[in-house]
Formats: sequence, C-alpha cells, structure tokens
Amino acid sequence: MRLEPIEKPKGLMMRFAYWMTRRKLGKVITPMKVVYPRMPGILKVGYELQKFEMNGIRLEPQLKFMVTMLAAQINGCAFCVDIARAVAIREHLGMEKFNALSEYRTSALFNERERAALAYAEEATRNKRVSDATFEELRRHFQDWEIAEITWLNALENYYNLINLPLEIESDGLCAIAEGRTE
Repeated sequence: MRLEPIEKPKGLMMRFAYWMTRRKLGKVITPMKVVYPRMPGILKVGYELQKFEMNGIRLEPQLKFMVTMLAAQINGCAFCVDIARAVAIREHLGMEKFNALSEYRTSALFNERERAALAYAEEATRNKRVSDATFEELRRHFQDWEIAEITWLNALENYYNLINLPLEIESDGLCAIAEGRTE
C-alpha cells in the first residue's frame, strides 16, 4: 500500500464514519482509512454515493452487484471484488453466479438479460465505449432508466477502482467477515 492507513482520525464526523463502517461491515475499510482522513471534504460525497448506490438503484440486487463485481474483476481491484462478494453474502443473494461471473457468456446460470448487461459493462470498462451491437442487445432487454442505472453503476465502480488500484489497496477480508456473520 502506498499510503499508510490512518487508524485514529481527527474530527467527530470522521470518527463517526469509522464507527458506522465498522458496525456495518465488521471493520473500517482500508480506502476509508487511506483517503477520507486526508480529504475530509469527500466524506459527505462518499456517503451520498454509497447511500444512492444501495437505496436509489432500482435494478434487481443480484444484477446490480454482478455488474459492479465484473468491472472490479476486469480491472483487478481485489478490494472491490471482496466488498461486492461480502455485500452479496450479506444480502443473501447466493454466490453461484458471482463465482461463475467470468464465464457469464457461456454459463447456463446466466439469462440473456444478464448477459446483455454484463457484456455492456465489460465493453464499457475495457474500451470506455460500446459498439452499436452491444448497445442494441442491451436495449432489447432493458428500459432506458435501467440502461442509465447500469451505466452509472459501471462508471461508479470504475471510479472506485481508480482510487484503490493506484494506491495499491488490496482485499480487506470482508467476504470472510460476512460469511462469519451469517453462520
């Protein structure tokens, strides 16, 4: 890791954010300890993004987390893969599709709707653009508001990856914590 985590933050709001994260996820996540104390003004923005991602997106939860986890896998963001898996466990979404995500194009576990969303997210993550054919396949299965949500989720995940990867923030073991809490 390129910047040392700050274990004891200054300020009441930052200490409260650490407490809330520990309560919700079982520990204070490394990106919070590395970035937020150095940029306290981003705390409110980060909270609002996370709140909207969890409560404002209307897509079915499993698809939502599959889209973000695929982008994290493509980008090689171990932290983001870990937290996506942990949330899927916490939400009782079942891990079968998440475990087969890299084979979404050929696995019988995925339907055509899911394949269209994942192909769109994959192409956008890899190329920052998508072909007309990819977009038309997406349009066959989704309404405009759903396309906007898939696009936003993918962009947000790539944003998170661009924070964690250059700073060499790795997995926090959140998946294991989530599994322990469900037993």
